[in-house]
Amino acid sequence: MTPSTTLPRAGATPLDGDQLDQFARLGYLVLPGFLPDDLVSRLVPEVDRWVDEGLRTQSIACCVEPQLHGNPPVLELELEAHGELIAHPPLMDAITQLMGAEFVFHHLHSDRQPPGIAGKPWHHDYEQTPQTDRTHPMVHALHYLDGLDEDTSSLAVLPGSHHEVAEKNARAHLGTGRLPGEVVIDSLPRGSTVVLHSALFHARRPRPDGPGKDRYFVDASYCRTGTLWPPVKPYWRHMLSRARELGLDRGRWPELFAERHFTEYARPS
Repeated sequence: MTPSTTLPRAGATPLDGDQLDQFARLGYLVLPGFLPDDLVSRLVPEVDRWVDEGLRTQSIACCVEPQLHGNPPVLELELEAHGELIAHPPLMDAITQLMGAEFVFHHLHSDRQPPGIAGKPWHHDYEQTPQTDRTHPMVHALHYLDGLDEDTSSLAVLPGSHHEVAEKNARAHLGTGRLPGEVVIDSLPRGSTVVLHSALFHARRPRPDGPGKDRYFVDASYCRTGTLWPPVKPYWRHMLSRARELGLDRGRWPELFAERHFTEYARPS
């Protein structure tokens, strides 16, 4: 990890005062080895299935052409370990500390990214149209199932940029280039999680040429209640309904899959 940062103890909950202060000031928190090995071991083959059976491709098609494809045949959260991950109790405890007791699940993305995957330019993922304020936090939990090392692409973050009110693509013209003050997260053990304030600018920086290895990645997002959030998937109601049917809230977080916290879906222009 460059430049160096102080990492919290692996899998630790609750978060301590230094961690909460770092998240408030810098907009991110690194949790090495946060996920239990048993959960990671069950998630990895589910990601393989999601990619190899074309389920990921079909879910994307349902977002791009919803009128043609309707709902996906399988949702990520219908995969047992993925559904378990959404409301993994230590994760819920950490998010409660970071943004309050009532929050709603926004979406889940899962992928097995090949070593030669292109970079993703600087952007943020805070859902607001237009971008006007940051009164209600939204977070993304980025789970690196097989960790990060020199054989995978890295995550670059721009500390403090979540305090800006800017469009998602305000720095996209910079590509994945280095920025003053950035932090590069490139060395994490298996099952690590990076929690970002969703308004934090970040980029996926491609790895140098060479053999490399696949990068197993699951991204889950959550929003504080109290405002209406734009959904990013046209089948968002179906997604939340299935989560409720499957009891993924474990009976502990009644607002986690409530539809009333969202606006209607609007296709990106």
